[in-house]
Amino acid sequence: MIKDSRFDDIRPYYEEEIPAAMQRIADSRSFPLLASYVYPDEPLEDVRERIRSYKTVREFQERTMTLVNDRIIENSIAHFSCSGLERLSPERSYLYVSNHRDIMLDASLLQNFLIKNGFDTTEITFGANLMTNPLVVDIGKSNKMFRVERPGGNIKEFYKSSMHLSEYIRHTITEKHQSVWIAQRNGRTKDGVDRTDQGIIKMFCMSKLSDKIKALSELHIVPVSISYEWESCDVLKALELYQSQYAKYTKKPGEDINSILTGILQHKGQVHIELCAPISKAELSVHEKLTNNEYHKAVAQLIDNRINTAYRLYPNNYIAHDIRYGSTKYNDLYTPEQFNAFTERLNKLEFYSDTCDLDQLKDIFLGIYSNPVDNR
Repeated sequence: MIKDSRFDDIRPYYEEEIPAAMQRIADSRSFPLLASYVYPDEPLEDVRERIRSYKTVREFQERTMTLVNDRIIENSIAHFSCSGLERLSPERSYLYVSNHRDIMLDASLLQNFLIKNGFDTTEITFGANLMTNPLVVDIGKSNKMFRVERPGGNIKEFYKSSMHLSEYIRHTITEKHQSVWIAQRNGRTKDGVDRTDQGIIKMFCMSKLSDKIKALSELHIVPVSISYEWESCDVLKALELYQSQYAKYTKKPGEDINSILTGILQHKGQVHIELCAPISKAELSVHEKLTNNEYHKAVAQLIDNRINTAYRLYPNNYIAHDIRYGSTKYNDLYTPEQFNAFTERLNKLEFYSDTCDLDQLKDIFLGIYSNPVDNR
């Protein structure tokens, strides 16, 4: 494995660091709960020995993380599908740029699909805000996750952090020959509008300023579109958006972990991932004459077009659109039973009628589901 000490502050674990990490995971206080979810029929000590026996990332991912994802699919997903793999080669490293709806599952479900279809898993960006619990750090860094800092208002620190991330992504894809998964924006989409932050395109280019076309073409960008029939953490997202109208939203202690657990346990119905066609050098070269800022914006729009076109719309999306706009435009795309199931979920927001303007809250909730129809 190619090692570069410049990235020791953010990189995943090297293979030689895995045995000690497995030991810490097996000895953690939370391990019995985790073991009961993944290996419900095995004695705890047997599971501990299983985890302690792993010496490589591949063993951990193939023998445990695939089971984690299988349990999630079995317990909370009615049908999982992924298409577009025929557009890619298992011999090439890619930069998967994905819309982001769930903190953990967007990337995790993709890894599960890749490994079961003969592709190597990707390295995964992981917000520094999530890497505070030692157990989460060990599981994440053993699962090829690398730390992404989110500096505050200090422009110099923000530039330094962005350059460091850009260099690491390029190093990973072009020298380590590992693929990378990254969200199209900082944080999850909460309003149903999947839009690539052009700042992230600028960040990709920072590590090769001499040639903006090559800067992106050698990363082999693959837009990824993930669609949930029942939006992950939909009620929590609606409440956050409602509160953000009146004041800067500040996360409560443990809120991210709660969102992760809610995303895992909440019923999600059908879930589909589409691996879109990679962005080609020819497509990028069309924009060669643009200024850097215009170029970043054009590439972001190119990714958005792929993601929004590939986004799979479900009956819930059309139901929400009809309710929100007082229409029956899409009523041939859903059944009365599906309509009743959605309105039952919508009416659960009445629990918050004492603290929220219910009409506003419901409109926000409907927007989460209806906006993808307009995006299309």
